[in-house]
Amino acid sequence: MGMSRTRERLVIVGGDAAGMSAASQARRMKGPDELEIVAFERGHFASFSACGIPYWVGGDVSERDQLIARTPEEHRERGIDLRMRTEVTELDIAGSRVRARDLESGTSGASGTSGASGAEEWVSYDKLVIATGARPIRPPLPGIDAPGVHGVQTLDDGQALLDTLARTPGRRAVVVGAGYIGVEMAEALINRGYEVTVVNRGKEPMSTLDPDMGRLVHEAMEGMGITMVNDAAVTKVLTGDDGRVGAVATEDAEYPADVVVLGIGVRPETTLAQAAGLPLGDHEGLLTDQAMRVRGYENIWAGGDCVEVLDLVSGRERHIALGTHANKHGQVIGANAGGGYATFPGVVGTAVSKVCDLEIARTGLREKDARRAGLQYETVTIESTSRAGYYPNAAPMTVKMLAERRTGRLLGVQIVGREGAGKRVDIAAVALTARMTVDEMTALDLGYAPPFSPVWDPILVAARKAVGAVFLRR
Repeated sequence: MGMSRTRERLVIVGGDAAGMSAASQARRMKGPDELEIVAFERGHFASFSACGIPYWVGGDVSERDQLIARTPEEHRERGIDLRMRTEVTELDIAGSRVRARDLESGTSGASGTSGASGAEEWVSYDKLVIATGARPIRPPLPGIDAPGVHGVQTLDDGQALLDTLARTPGRRAVVVGAGYIGVEMAEALINRGYEVTVVNRGKEPMSTLDPDMGRLVHEAMEGMGITMVNDAAVTKVLTGDDGRVGAVATEDAEYPADVVVLGIGVRPETTLAQAAGLPLGDHEGLLTDQAMRVRGYENIWAGGDCVEVLDLVSGRERHIALGTHANKHGQVIGANAGGGYATFPGVVGTAVSKVCDLEIARTGLREKDARRAGLQYETVTIESTSRAGYYPNAAPMTVKMLAERRTGRLLGVQIVGREGAGKRVDIAAVALTARMTVDEMTALDLGYAPPFSPVWDPILVAARKAVGAVFLRR
C-alpha cells in the first residue's frame, strides 16, 4: 500500500508541445513504477501543431487530425495520465499541489452553464512543469468579442473560424495585424477566395524585419491582390443589426468585413505563475535557468510559449513563441525531471514564413535590436537569385545583413524572395550560433550547382559586401 506514494509524481500544466514533449521524455527516462505523470489540458486537443492552423484554414492541409502529433489515447498508452478539458486554476507552491477543474462535468443539465461549476480537486506533486503557452492579444476595443471575430491559437480556434467561413455568405475578410499569423492568415483567406484587407499598426508589415525589408513584403502582398493598410490602429469593430461583425474601423476609415481574424501577436500565459509569485521577465514570461528550471525553484520547470529565452546574439531575454523552441524545452525538461541532465542554451531568433509565393526569413538582430543592445554595426543589402541566373525559374531574392563594426561579427540576416529564399536563413542561423565573422563566412563551403544557387550563394554575396563595409570603412 505504501507503493503509491513512494514513486514520484510529475504534474504538467498544459498539454501541447512543451508539456507533452516533457511528459514523453520523462517517461523514456523512468517507467510508470518509478514516476507517475499527470498532465492537464483545458482544450479539446493535445500535442497539436498550432503552426499548421493557417494551412488547414487555407485548405493546404485537408484534415484537422493531420495536425495532431499524438492523440490523448496514444499518450495514455505510454503511461501518461493526460486529463483533457481540465483546467488548472491555482498553483499552491508552498503546498506542492495544483487545483484542477473539470470543464466538462459542469456543462450538463438544462441550465446550460459553462464549466465554471465543474468538479474541482487538489492534486499534489513532487515535480511541476508549467507549459501554459501563450494567449492571443485581444485589445479591449468595442465589438472585439462580436461573432465573426476570431483569434487563431488552438485547434478549437481554427475549427471555430472554419465554421464561421462555412456559414458566412459574404467574401470580405479583414486581418488585424501583419506579423507571422497575420500574413499567413491573409494567404489562407486569399486561397479561400476572400477579398482580404490587412490593417497594420506598423509602418510596414512584418515588424520582425527592418522597415526597408518589410516594404518588400508590403509591395509583394499588394501584388497578390491583398489591400494593405499600414500605420493604422483599429479603434473599434462595428456590428450589424444581427450583432455580427460588419466592419473594422480605424481613426480615418471603415473596412467592411464579413469575418475578422486577429493576428496582433501573443503574450505569455503566465496568470497562474504570477499569482503564485514565480519570477517573470520584462515580457511577462517565466524566467528559467539553462536547465529550464524556474529560477529559485528546485522542483519546478517551465517551457514553451510561457517562458522568456536567452538571445545569444544580444545577451538579453526575449519572448519568442515558436513550436521549435517549445519541443526543445520539453525534451530538456523531461530529461531533467526524469533524473537526467540537459540544457537549453538559448536562441538566435530564427523564423521563416510565407504569404502565397513570397518567402520571408530572419535571424539574429534587427537594426533597432542592435542599437538597443549597444552594438555599433554596418548593414548591407544585396539582390541575387535562388539559382544560377541562366537556369530555369531562377527567382529573385533580397538579402540584408548586419555585422558588428570593427569586429565583423555577424549580427543578423533578413531575406525576402520567392521560392528557394526562406530556408537559406539557416546558414546564417548556424553562423550566428558559432559567432562567426562575415569574413569567416565568405569562405564557407556551401553546396553549389546551377539548379540550387548561383556560384556565389546569396548569403555569401552579402557576407562579401559586409566585409567591405566593416573593414574598408574610412
